[in-house]
Amino acid sequence: MTRTSLACLALLCILPSALLCILPSRLSAQAAPHELPEWRRHGVCYEVFVRSFQDSDGDGVGDLRGLIGKLDYINDGDPATTTDLGATCIWLMPIAQSPSYHGYDVTNYYEVNRDYGTNEDFKLLIAEAERRGIHVIVDLVLNHMSSEHPIFRSALLDPASPWRDWFLWSPAPRPAPGWEAPVWHRAGSRDEYYYGLFWGGMPDYNLANAAATAKLRDVARFWLEVMGAAGFRIDAVGHFFEGPAGEWKHDARAHPWLRDYAAYVRSVAPAAFTIGEVWDGIDAIRPYYPDQLDSYFMFEVADGLVNAVRSGSAAQLVAAVTKAQRELPRGRWSPFLRNHDQTRTMTEFGGHVPRARLAATLLLTLPGFPFLYYGEELGMTGDKPDPRLRTPMHWTLDRTAGFTHAALPWEPLQPDSFTANVAVQHSDPESLLNHHRRLIRLRAATPALGATGDFIPLDTGSDGVVAYLRRDGGQTVLVIANLGEQRVAGQTLASTDAVLPAGRYTTRPLLGRAAPVALHVGDDGSIQGWVPVPTLEPFEAYVLELAR
Repeated sequence: MTRTSLACLALLCILPSALLCILPSRLSAQAAPHELPEWRRHGVCYEVFVRSFQDSDGDGVGDLRGLIGKLDYINDGDPATTTDLGATCIWLMPIAQSPSYHGYDVTNYYEVNRDYGTNEDFKLLIAEAERRGIHVIVDLVLNHMSSEHPIFRSALLDPASPWRDWFLWSPAPRPAPGWEAPVWHRAGSRDEYYYGLFWGGMPDYNLANAAATAKLRDVARFWLEVMGAAGFRIDAVGHFFEGPAGEWKHDARAHPWLRDYAAYVRSVAPAAFTIGEVWDGIDAIRPYYPDQLDSYFMFEVADGLVNAVRSGSAAQLVAAVTKAQRELPRGRWSPFLRNHDQTRTMTEFGGHVPRARLAATLLLTLPGFPFLYYGEELGMTGDKPDPRLRTPMHWTLDRTAGFTHAALPWEPLQPDSFTANVAVQHSDPESLLNHHRRLIRLRAATPALGATGDFIPLDTGSDGVVAYLRRDGGQTVLVIANLGEQRVAGQTLASTDAVLPAGRYTTRPLLGRAAPVALHVGDDGSIQGWVPVPTLEPFEAYVLELAR
């Protein structure tokens, strides 16, 4: 292919607007509104891998039409019903054109993956989701593109390509300290290498290049303005720039770049929501605030939560949530259990359903805007390699679990398809699915359990029992849970500091059956020696409102 034909093909694939090249390389920084709308303040976001959710056309691959047909499972739009999850948001893993099953190596940012349908199907999804009160955010891959993209092919084959500086090149591979896999990949037969942190099939952008940045802005404009997305989950935010000594995360140049990019997104759609993946602890995430993306996933809290339920020790969880609440803007971080890159929660717990129930209770009573990976509400299992973390959803009791009417789904089902199954759990009031439904509704109906409410840990004198107050405005709620395998009787709660106004309180159960218990708070506002429930069975949790 000639240089001219490569250039033309690349333009067709990536530039719907001839004005792209004259977009400004930087926008002046502007303060983000960061006002939390109701769907984030009291809602839950549900992560969906379209390929694995529902197949509508019988080719064994999930698609957008299949997802549309299952929207009522996620949220049917009627607050009076209790048979949907009640989620207010869907995050779609990548849906743009890609040669891979996962979609993180994009070949055309402006076209829906043909396996999933068409751009018109996506617009129909948006319309049907909006009718149900669901906001749809899409995965936006800004760190890299596919090595099969015509723009990269031009840059690879022609050193004089106009897109050459969109990527990073080196005459020899360089080390990336602490990164196990090679990050520099040979450029054909030449003694030259290009940078691709995750894989040779995904060359990283040189985001210092103004034209590359302008292109990625136009991608955001397209999905917001033309397609109607409500915002973006932005992949691999911590890896946008390579450092001078080969550092592969948290280069300082990422912060002004993200600030300008988020400002551009808001200039196109002021209400758009942006959440970034920075796979690291709270200390590393803190510099990405206050005026870059709206929110970030809180991996430290997720690990603390799973470890607390698995080990029976609350210390790591309480420390992580307390730190996030103290050091990060209220409501602008997201707890979760596991996502598409991690061993599923039920596998982490060895198939132990009571632990999974407890983990869900803790997740959905913590501050922040929680995310739930599809199938976790059923207790689906899954472990590495990655395709086994992203297997088809289990809907009904048949050979393909209701995912498809094809002979075979794209990836074999998990062995638990007859138990971690919507049809089985739907009619069982004590199922994990119905537990999630109750918790999501409780969160929506209880101001104190929202994203921005206070998190106040209480002293239990035992690492195996966790207790905390959630408070917002005039409402206070107590969450108490037994993380251990032994029954606990007469558990007392206390606080060193003032946590409540003085007075007499009575408990009202919101989750769990418990008789009302009085609490007397003295003039110093502390709690001392209070027993809110007589016993805590193994892995049992209560949510109690405190009323004066």
